[in-house]
Order: sequence, then structure tokens, then C-alpha cells
Amino acid sequence: MISLRFRTLKTILASAALAASTLAGAQQSLLNVSYDVAREFYKDYNAAFVAHYKKTTGQDVKIDQSHGGSSAQARAVADGLAADVVTMNTTTDVEFLASQGVVAKDWAQRFPHNAAPTASTMLFLVRNGNPKGIKDWEDLVKPGVQVIVVNPKTGGNGRYAYLAAWGAVREKGGSEAQAAEFVGKLFKNVPVLAKGGRDATAIFLQRNIGDVLITFESEVVSIDREFGAGKVDAVYPSVSIVAENPVAVVERTVAKKGTAALAKAYLDYLYSDEAQEVAARHAIRPRSEAVLKKYAATFKPIRQFTVAKYFGSLTEAQKVHFNDGGQFDKIYTPGAR
Repeated sequence: MISLRFRTLKTILASAALAASTLAGAQQSLLNVSYDVAREFYKDYNAAFVAHYKKTTGQDVKIDQSHGGSSAQARAVADGLAADVVTMNTTTDVEFLASQGVVAKDWAQRFPHNAAPTASTMLFLVRNGNPKGIKDWEDLVKPGVQVIVVNPKTGGNGRYAYLAAWGAVREKGGSEAQAAEFVGKLFKNVPVLAKGGRDATAIFLQRNIGDVLITFESEVVSIDREFGAGKVDAVYPSVSIVAENPVAVVERTVAKKGTAALAKAYLDYLYSDEAQEVAARHAIRPRSEAVLKKYAATFKPIRQFTVAKYFGSLTEAQKVHFNDGGQFDKIYTPGAR
């Protein structure tokens, strides 16, 4: 009887130990919902983070990705897509999620650099050899030049392109009226609006439409890897905009899944030297001055202005330029060429 009780107790303890071991070793997962042209960067970053997390905690973790036009992605998260973190290319998309109670109201104070671990800028990609001789913003409004750009209403890539063009006029001494006139002319040279950054690249290279693509600096590296070097030339205009890449924990999701600590660790690691190097290798501008200096050959000098200088903030720019009935709707008429 005692032997039977001992064996029963031993079995119970073994089962409990197995259950505890299984629970401890259970693989957590995160979903990172991000903007279109960051997919290659986050593919490499995720591998680095998984290895780092395993080394420092002994635990396995799985990172899933979802990419698309940043505004469309933000709406999907607001509508219930269970992202643990969002890594966007405009603060307006994160502010929108904050207004919906999906991320914290003070999300920008949760991480360094206003929760933007990396940045970029807008430049021009032209066909090999630059047959149209495009050098600066003024060349984009010339007759016969077709410009490919993301719809500013659906993607941060497009909003930054629009604001960069507007601000370039102001940087050169132009008035608001002159900036509006210039941007209106530019969009008259746009044959089709892309849904997101990767869609814009496909229109330019796969459908062979357009003479110049306005996009993030990082897209040069992606194109060389996907389509082969020599397909496009990068043209740095005389002036462009600082495009910050904000991140946030999706409080609604992590509260349900119990992944708050993991989500924070995932975003914290973006500021590490290793992650900053991964960003630099993808031509995404690191915040680390040491890493930026190390990759000086990748990041060519360019005069840049901030969104705040001419637009107050991206939230203000959204209201004035991109909301329904805003400045963009006044200057762009689909099909009117």
C-alpha cells in the first residue's frame, strides 16, 4: 500500500514537473505590424532579436510580420488585427492608434528619440543612366516626366514624399502659395498612385511605368537585392525631409496575451548597436552616431529639414493636407492629366 502510494505520488510529481517544464519552454510569439518597405529590415532584425532573446533569457520566441501601406496597417490594427507592436513610418499612424485607445497616449515617451529608433529621408530613383537627367525637385514638374509616388492618403511613404516636395520649395525661399502650386504640378505628372512603398517599386520596375520614383532611401538596397544592382540610380536632391520611424507597444493586445514584457524587449533592442547596424545595412538611418559614422559611405550628406519646421507636426499636416477635403484633395484629381 505504501509502495503504491509512493508510486502514485512519484507519478503526480513527475507529471507536474513535466507540465512546468512545458510551460516554461512554451514559445511566445509576437506580431509586428509594419510599413511596406521595411519587410527586409525586420526579417533580419527579427533573426537577431530571436538569437539575443534566447541567449539572454534561455527562451525561444517567434516573431511574425505583417507589412503594407502604413495607414492601412494602422486601420487594420484599430479594427482588431492582433499586433503586439507597431513599427510605422509616420507618427500620425501611431497617434491614430493612440486616439483609438490601442496604444498608450504617451507612447512617444516610452522609448528614446520620441520612440523613433531609426529614420530615413526621401530621394529619387531613376532608371539606369538617368535618361531624363533628373537632379532635383524642379525636374519632376517638367513636361514629359512621369513620377511614381505612393498615395499620401494610404501610406507614410507618400505623405513624406508630398511634404518633402512642399518643404523643398520653402527651403529655397518659396512661399506657401508657391509650394502649393509646385506640388500641384508634380502630381499632374503622376500617372498612377501606388498603394504603398513596395507597390510603388513594382509599378516602376515590374510594370515599367514612370521616369522617377520618389521613395525612402532604404528602398535602394531592397531594389538592388530583389532586382539586381544596376537597375536604378539613386539621385539625392539638394534638400529633403527627415522621416522618423516610430514604434509602439499595442497595449490592447499585450494585455490579453501577456506579452507586454516581450514586446517592450523587442522594441528596446532596436536601439542596441547590433540592431542599429542591421538598420544601417538596409540603408535605414541609425540613431547611433557611431554606427552612422561607420556607414558614412551609405548615407550621403543631404540637407534635411524636419516636419516641425513647416508643418508643425505630422498630426497637423494630416489635418491640413491629407484628411478628406484637405490640400491634397484640392490639388489632385484622379485621371486629370
